[in-house]
Parts: sequence; structure tokens; C-alpha cells
Amino acid sequence: MAATQYSDGTWLYCSGTLISPTVFLTAAHCGEQGERVTVTFDPAYQAGDTVYTGTFHADPLYGHSQSDPHDIAVVIFDQPVTGITPAQLPTTDSLSALPHDQMFTSVGYGAYEVTNEPGGHQYLYNDVRMVATGTLNAVNKSWLRISMNPATGNGGTCYGDSGGPNFLGGTDVVAAITITGDAVCRATNVVYRLDTESARAFLGQYVTLP
Repeated sequence: MAATQYSDGTWLYCSGTLISPTVFLTAAHCGEQGERVTVTFDPAYQAGDTVYTGTFHADPLYGHSQSDPHDIAVVIFDQPVTGITPAQLPTTDSLSALPHDQMFTSVGYGAYEVTNEPGGHQYLYNDVRMVATGTLNAVNKSWLRISMNPATGNGGTCYGDSGGPNFLGGTDVVAAITITGDAVCRATNVVYRLDTESARAFLGQYVTLP
């Protein structure tokens, strides 16, 4: 979980993945270029738990293209993280021909439940790392769309899970990072592919690519 503090004292948080001892992968919309952020790897965060501090670096092309949003960023830690094995990245164009029943494991600290109250939907958070599995719906140049429809046995992500990993099946390969979905978090998890030329061009500045 990565958090950044606004000037009014409130916090924004997203999710992410350690991809080297000093590099944490997340989404560009989760922060501002050059800002200082804190990250925890605790499965159930409480105030006072260990955090790691680093600097946020977003893809400079973020938001400049409709076909490829470049919604990807990293946090570069001041000191290496020890005791955690970094996740793996996919090889070039390895996600273009996935089977229609490909499963993904989505991880994040986002809202764990959405309730329908008289005043509208309420999103419930507890700063606990959650895991869900979903089935591939569609693949295009920049995106994977993953079903998280509970009626078909799938689960997925919600607000606060942005930047978090979507692992290929049960492996430690981060195929894509969570970016968006439907408003009440019950239909589709829309995730940004990490095997594309543009994603790899950005990541290659910070880690050795497979």
C-alpha cells in the first residue's frame, strides 16, 4: 500500500508491487511526479507499522494518449527493502494470445465491500490486503479486462486497489496493474498491460526486464 498526504492533512492511498529491492510499481494517477510517499507491506496495516519512504516517478507520457494511457509509475525507495521477494514482470507481448479462460489473481488494499445505503453507495475500507481471482474477458493493445462478477464465481478490485498487481494465474508474474472498473466494483476490472513496448520502455529505466 502506498500513501501520499495532501496539504489539508488527508491521505490518498493506492496499491502496488515490489519489483526490485528498491522499486515499487504502482499507477501514475496515484501520485504526483517527484513527491515523497510512504509504503507498507503489512497485510493489515495499523498506525505505527513499518513503512518505507521513497520518491514517486510517473511515466511522463501519462494522460497524453487515448489509446495508451501510460498510467504507470514507480516509487524509488531511499533504502532497499529486505525480507520480501520481488515479483516478476512479463516478457514482451506475452499476454496477446491468452486463453479465454485465463485466471488472474488480483491483490490490493482497496474497499472490501460496497453497500447500497439510502444516501447512495458506501465504500468500506479496513487497510487489509485482500486477494481475489477473476477470469479474462478481453485483451486489447493496452488493456486486459477481467471479470469480477460474483454471479460467475469471480472477484476483483475496487477503489484503493489502483496500481495493485494482477498476477498471471497463481504465479508471481505481474501481468498488469489495476487502473479502473465499474462504479460499484461488481463487473469488470480494467488493468494496464505490462508486456507492451511502452510499459517496458518505462520500466526498463528502473529494473532489468525479462
